[in-house]
Amino acid sequence: MTETSVVAARPSSAFVDEFLKPVQGLLHVDTVTVLLLDRDRSHLVARWAVGLEEEVYQGVRVPVGRGFAGRIALTRTPRAIDNVGPDAVVNPILWRRGLQSMLGVPLTVQDRLLGVIHVGSLQRRRFGDDEIVALQSAAERIALAVSLQQAAEERTAARTVQESLLPTGLPEVEGLEFASRFVTAETYGVGGDWFDAFKLPDDRIGIVMGDVAGAGLRAAVVMGRLRSALRAYALESESPSEALARLHRKFAHFEPSEMATVMYVVVAADLSAFSVASVGHLPPVIAFPDQDAAFLDCIPSPPIGAPLRTPPIDLVRTLEPGTTVGFYTDGLVERRGQSIDDGLEQLRAAFFAGDPEDVCAAVMSDLIGTSAVQDDTALLVFRRV
Repeated sequence: MTETSVVAARPSSAFVDEFLKPVQGLLHVDTVTVLLLDRDRSHLVARWAVGLEEEVYQGVRVPVGRGFAGRIALTRTPRAIDNVGPDAVVNPILWRRGLQSMLGVPLTVQDRLLGVIHVGSLQRRRFGDDEIVALQSAAERIALAVSLQQAAEERTAARTVQESLLPTGLPEVEGLEFASRFVTAETYGVGGDWFDAFKLPDDRIGIVMGDVAGAGLRAAVVMGRLRSALRAYALESESPSEALARLHRKFAHFEPSEMATVMYVVVAADLSAFSVASVGHLPPVIAFPDQDAAFLDCIPSPPIGAPLRTPPIDLVRTLEPGTTVGFYTDGLVERRGQSIDDGLEQLRAAFFAGDPEDVCAAVMSDLIGTSAVQDDTALLVFRRV
């Protein structure tokens, strides 16, 4: 699971009542605080607290490796102090509240560090081995609850982001018909698949199909950035290859660690032809009336995140009446234990020139059938009538 970004929030009373207050009573302490790692894992952020609620309200951040909690996160070992002050902690709230002694342990799940829990006393005391063991036992339960909560929050956030970025409707263009399908992978989590279709100012039509590597909230957020950037470049570019080259440069500079495949298509204003370019994406499928479908010989450049050794190349094809063209993500044709070539051949055999709704229905029936998808699956079909 990708770590979610932790933001300051009012303590959840249910979480505090279920997990923090029992620790407070068990160890007879005045304060209990849970701090979680932020997304880049460089800081701990106060998330829940008893007795030190202002840590949460003020969004306290502690650098990993510094101060009391920061050193616990760095070493992943318990730590106790009885000299709370600027030399021992980096958060002034702690000594201003009069804390004298503190004990803290890391929060981990399957060797993955989530954060730190620490307790504090207004009276000077020495925390013994039994108290360390007790806090570690509580930390195991809290870490599991945090992990489950983060996973649920991430799934919800990712689904919300993904749904907000998919087009609410396809363009209405005289002479063109559109249809689409989008199915999320319930079991394996939301991914970064998306499609887009829009009118350009000069009456051309832009069509996009993309797939961000990975799953979860991070992939959905990257998908949103790609979509917004490509829309902007589409307004300024004469060809799909130019827009994709700009997109590639943008991500290589600002987000070099992200990986994605993208295909961009532009249909001429008079519908006489379309041009397509790809960075790492699977080829479009095309069918003419009374002919078998075939894949377009669209040679992709390296995907986003790989060095752009060869620039994107435009493939231009005429668009005769009745011509039907389809774009898709790998979730449609990839299956565990099956060659992708077999999936592509199955797609080619199922695709035909016809009403885009009928084509989508036939493709999804033949390739998905009654099985839940293992990866997000997008399909977009258009036909010149």
